Amino acid sequence: MPPAPRKTSSREPAPPGPDPIGPLTDLRGIGPARAATLERAGLRCQRDLMFLMPLGLREWPAVVPAAEVEEGHPARVRGKIVAARLQRTGGRRSTFRATLEDSSGQVDALWFNQPWMAEALATGDEVELAGKVVRARGKLALVAPRVGREERPLPPAGALEPIYPSAEGIGAHTLAGWCREVAEGHAAGVCELLPKTVLADLDLPSLPSALAAAHAPANRPVFEAARRRLAFEPLLAVQAKVHARRGSQAGGGARAVRIRAELDRELLRRFPFEFTAGQKEVVKELRRDLARRAPMRRLLQGEVGAGKTVLALYAAMAVVENDGQAAIMAPTEVLAEQHYYGAAELLREAGIEVGLLTASLQRDERRFLTQRLACGEVQVVFGTHALFSSDVVFQRLDLAVIDEQHRFGVGQRAALADKGVDVHLLLMTATPIPRTLALTVYGDLEVSTLRELPPGRGTIETRWIPPDEVKGISSFLAERLELGEQVYWVCPRIGANGEGGAGRTAAAERRYRQALDSPLAPFGIELVHGRLPAEERAWHLDRFRRGEIGMLVATTVIEVGVDVPAATVVVIENAERLGLAQLHQLRGRVGRGARDAWCFLVGDPKAHERFQLLERSQDGFEIAEADLAQRGMGDLAGVRQSGVNLEGLVDPERDLDLVLAARDVMKARPQLRDHYLARATAAESASP
Repeated sequence: MPPAPRKTSSREPAPPGPDPIGPLTDLRGIGPARAATLERAGLRCQRDLMFLMPLGLREWPAVVPAAEVEEGHPARVRGKIVAARLQRTGGRRSTFRATLEDSSGQVDALWFNQPWMAEALATGDEVELAGKVVRARGKLALVAPRVGREERPLPPAGALEPIYPSAEGIGAHTLAGWCREVAEGHAAGVCELLPKTVLADLDLPSLPSALAAAHAPANRPVFEAARRRLAFEPLLAVQAKVHARRGSQAGGGARAVRIRAELDRELLRRFPFEFTAGQKEVVKELRRDLARRAPMRRLLQGEVGAGKTVLALYAAMAVVENDGQAAIMAPTEVLAEQHYYGAAELLREAGIEVGLLTASLQRDERRFLTQRLACGEVQVVFGTHALFSSDVVFQRLDLAVIDEQHRFGVGQRAALADKGVDVHLLLMTATPIPRTLALTVYGDLEVSTLRELPPGRGTIETRWIPPDEVKGISSFLAERLELGEQVYWVCPRIGANGEGGAGRTAAAERRYRQALDSPLAPFGIELVHGRLPAEERAWHLDRFRRGEIGMLVATTVIEVGVDVPAATVVVIENAERLGLAQLHQLRGRVGRGARDAWCFLVGDPKAHERFQLLERSQDGFEIAEADLAQRGMGDLAGVRQSGVNLEGLVDPERDLDLVLAARDVMKARPQLRDHYLARATAAESASP
């Protein structure tokens, strides 16, 4: 006899059945080539199309006379095509130009690299055209307008149409058709996992209703409600994973590192300075965490130069005093080397053996270091991704410190922790995590925050400079160099074939050559970028640290990990290409001593509003919030590395209630958490 069907609570949904997931090639117009293009854009199956939230809504305009279209605005005109010509310009490049005439006059329409339009549109056709108006060769023209005919009219004036992105030659209108087709056919079959009470409390529609409304909204409020419901899904998925991680980390096999008062005083005496009040507070938190058998999971965030590294060294020395080992990992060799050279003397004076492990280490040196690690002779090791390697074995790894942790994926952080048993984990970042993001992605971590900078620091003045005024900086730089101060000059790419593309982007190699031919050359100039061999790069940086040269021309490789108190000026070219948080990090290379400092942002006037925030604010948390609002959650702090993309869905300011609700729902409903994990697993395994 088959088992009786399991009864489910009226308050909790049944376990999820499979969502309608079919291959993209089942849709008309999608062959293997287009399917590959869509997959590169993150759309791997029909379910991904259905869950693709439009970027916004377009309201269809009314028809206007051809003579009244305005540059820079969308326009809709109706009339007769009086001229049409296809011009090929070599290879696959072409321009199809059509001229529409009505009673008021004429306006051109242009289609680039769409030669088939020559067959779709001919002289004498009565049509409507709708598109954005630009100026081309001195005349106004509609670019790639939509075409409406009597048998296939465009939507009526005032109608709302979702706006979609385009993908490598696949137009937004084509993508919209596929999304709408999948939603119309399958949205009703999607399983709603949330209880009606949760939806009602948040004033959200059901998931099937939201999917249908997102691609065919009746009005703007319905569209916004659909956006919020679809935004809630990845937030719930992230929180399910957060709680799963927290559960898996609740073991009791960690070494309890006892830091009694006498040892605490001894550790603090080893540092040649007094800890700030904020650092002392974090020390208390570290002592409490490390004393437990459950492994520490703590995120230490703070302003650039607030003293996070010394807290990591405090924890590492405490672990060594309890017969364990510590690993301190950084995302770049520059930062790993900075940590190593900055801490090696302090640790060795305390009788602690240290090592540096990067990909640039010679084979024999690497073998010798890994052997010493395995037998416990090296007690603290600094390194990069090289620490993940299978030949890196610890005798007893008790503490893993990961600096600039947002540059590592969740799996990478776990890979280092897996080198030991229930390893204590301390994550550090100088990019402050906005509250919305912290609640979303780092809900399984305790968070410590350092806002206070060490005493005796100079002020930093930030100024924006238009690119055509950059030559005027040289005299000011010469003045600072004459006083024995030092200068960074940062360019976004290396050379003509470097990262960042060609065009007018400033190149470090070119700027270095120009500096050698300038009045600044006698002060000594070096060039540093990521392609230099590690030994050569370290040599240049060391000369700059020792004050043997006055100016360092570099790429953003010096964004973190370079601490030179005598450096008082940083010039950042093409600053509009960098995010606010990255600019704040680069600015943090100066002002690390007692002298006042300057940061010059050389950038496009179009980005002046962004630069104004940096001009008026030194608060990394305010800047991080602004960066989050501008760039979206998908670009910051490893959200995509968590396996869920929130880009374009979650508005950090408007959706904080959803972030909090997702956390509370998953905390209160373990069964629902399991359902969301099962749904995510099913979706991942079903994707090609």
